[in-house]
Amino acid sequence: MNAQVTFPELQRQIIHFSRQLHENGWAAGGQGNVTAMTADGRILATSADVSLGAIKEAELLTLDRFGRKLAGIGNPFVELPMHLAVFKGRLDVHAVVHAHPPASSAFAAANQAIEAFTFPEFIIQTGGSVPVVPFALPGSEALSQGLVPFMERYDVVLLEGHGVLAWGADLQTAMMLVELVEATARTLLDAATLGGVKKLPDPMISLLLEARTNAGLGPAGRARASAKR
Repeated sequence: MNAQVTFPELQRQIIHFSRQLHENGWAAGGQGNVTAMTADGRILATSADVSLGAIKEAELLTLDRFGRKLAGIGNPFVELPMHLAVFKGRLDVHAVVHAHPPASSAFAAANQAIEAFTFPEFIIQTGGSVPVVPFALPGSEALSQGLVPFMERYDVVLLEGHGVLAWGADLQTAMMLVELVEATARTLLDAATLGGVKKLPDPMISLLLEARTNAGLGPAGRARASAKR
């Protein structure tokens, strides 16, 4: 969790994952943004004024929990409100990643959820599906409000006509979700040329969903983990 990460280390992590997004081709032309919450409740964020592939420490913004700039060179990105909405709605979340991976974005553009009760890791990490949040203008209150119904059940969503938004206890968790969803989307598109994927038997799916809960994932998993504290 970011609560155990120093401020300089969190800066390094944001730069690392931002550059990774750019190198993967998931944040071209100023697309994509990354935020992480510090141990004292401030928010570190990428800037609207620099490519994720070239961002430096001085260009990372330090914001308060309302999104007001405290330090850093540049301006907050327009989609910041949806990041703030996730932090507000899920107190266990300390990192949010928004990107435009091509296969996932194709599903988002088609307004089609990614459903794959086929791959064990995808079922455990996502519950088997990644829904589509209805379209709203980037940065709008409507988009932030549109996320609310999905926050409790999911840790990653598609934004209709837009891209992917993932969140987690730390940056690595959020980034791994983006990677997993994109890999699954690519496989589904490839498998469509062969007639589509085969769904696992229901008993197997139930076992995998129970493994998800036991891992502390999803609403039931978080509730169980919280009860043990």
